[in-house]
Amino acid sequence: MEDSSELGPDKSLLIVDDDRLFLQRLARAMESRGFAVATAETIADGLAEVKKAPPAYAVVDMRLGDGNGLDVIEAIRVRRPDARAIVLTGYGNIATAVTAVKLGAVDYLAKPADADEIYAALTTMPGEKTPPPENPMSADRVRWEHIQRVFEMCDRNVSETARRLNMHRRTLQRILAKRAPR
Repeated sequence: MEDSSELGPDKSLLIVDDDRLFLQRLARAMESRGFAVATAETIADGLAEVKKAPPAYAVVDMRLGDGNGLDVIEAIRVRRPDARAIVLTGYGNIATAVTAVKLGAVDYLAKPADADEIYAALTTMPGEKTPPPENPMSADRVRWEHIQRVFEMCDRNVSETARRLNMHRRTLQRILAKRAPR
């Protein structure tokens, strides 16, 4: 068990994820680390929790059934600028990570992330350097990240992205339909 003195006086944590089993496991793990946990499975429920009591900490899934988790991150930043929020996603790419940080997230973790990684991300103080990754991105992953960045820059327009990348549209669609390479 971690030392909860790192958390400060307000230990409120909001976890927003539509994977109920993951949500319950993470909530229990964070409670054992000293957090006062509230949970939500949808954007609407997450926004209601933020409106009711803006949390000091938040863990928000990027893609939820009713929208984008960045909406919750932005609402937290508006209501409580000092909150430490992180974004979790199974579809990580650099463009969305940059957007998440601009909207107020302090970190961005790819799923599957365990409770220790999430706790470390929530409690790392501003200015502290996180250790470099043990497994850096592969060349395939770097290519995929570049494609995702251009796709986001083109407002998720497949035809325009394919044109800019000098790639056939169907080839691009196949790449976008797959999960990120390791």
